[in-house]
Amino acid sequence: MKYKIRLEETEEGFAVWVPGLPGCWSQGETEEEAVENIKDAIQTYLETIEILNQDKETRLIEVPV
Repeated sequence: MKYKIRLEETEEGFAVWVPGLPGCWSQGETEEEAVENIKDAIQTYLETIEILNQDKETRLIEVPV
């Protein structure tokens, strides 16, 4: 899957977050490190969502873009 990310240089390095996944953010000393760290954060975020919804009724829908 592909996700849009926002990357911003800070005094400490780089902050990175996923606008489409509220609360999914990370950081790194370099741009490359921040991008690698957000990949891990996205995976953890999605795994957590699966766990939180495992006993809930869910549905899939398709939205044309």
